Amino acid sequence: MSVRTVRGAWVALTLAALLLTGCGHDGQGVRDEGDGPGTLADVSTDVSTDSVGDSGGGAHAGRAAPEPVRPREIPGLGPATRAGIPAASTQALVVTGEGPDASRSTAVLYTRDPVKGWQPADGPWPARNAARGWTPEHHQGDLRSPVGVFGLTDAGGRLADPGTRLPYDQGSAFTAGGTGVEGEPLAGSFDYVVAVNYNRKPGTTPLDWTRPLGAGRGGGIWLHVDHGGPTHGCVALPKERMRQLLRTLDPARTPVVVMGDAAALAR
Repeated sequence: MSVRTVRGAWVALTLAALLLTGCGHDGQGVRDEGDGPGTLADVSTDVSTDSVGDSGGGAHAGRAAPEPVRPREIPGLGPATRAGIPAASTQALVVTGEGPDASRSTAVLYTRDPVKGWQPADGPWPARNAARGWTPEHHQGDLRSPVGVFGLTDAGGRLADPGTRLPYDQGSAFTAGGTGVEGEPLAGSFDYVVAVNYNRKPGTTPLDWTRPLGAGRGGGIWLHVDHGGPTHGCVALPKERMRQLLRTLDPARTPVVVMGDAAALAR
């Protein structure tokens, strides 16, 4: 075999190895992906690259970067409602009414994970709201529950503290008497309550009747025990669900209630 033949065979083997490994030498050969579609640089002074062309790195060419996973939002809430939830809040009780004039609703407790976003933690639970449904501008005696996002900072009840982290005011002042809108007895309704921070001073007992918006805008809106009928403006949950909620709410997580009919919450 002549020297020319041996030299030609060696160059061919070298070129084949470069094409298979996709690697260069001293900065030459196939370019890094970050530089775009790879091309073969000069392999040897004895070999022309005119016939080599593109290195075939097109498997990655034009591939879009994966989109980042967005944290999950609470289903059914529109941008205006979501904007009302404080950034620091990682607990939200969402009470969704069956309709703007309906007195029945459903409650789900959500918690927020910094990566995954909002996740259902408990529920759904049956709930009741005011006899005439919901309103974005509650007034005293309108028999409608206020729509919005409200803090949950204070609790109390006729019965002993079931183990809540919220400040808890226990006493006989929470004894309920009389009858509800449909004539049902109210006894036991306030065995457990959580004050909804609508037109009230946060950080006080639920029995504090301070009304920052004025008495005409109503107040005394609570989460309390279901008495078997619609409320005057509060949200009522089954007794065991109220106990469970009280044990779960954590002031360090800035808990809120998001409440209203489905159409209002979707805005």
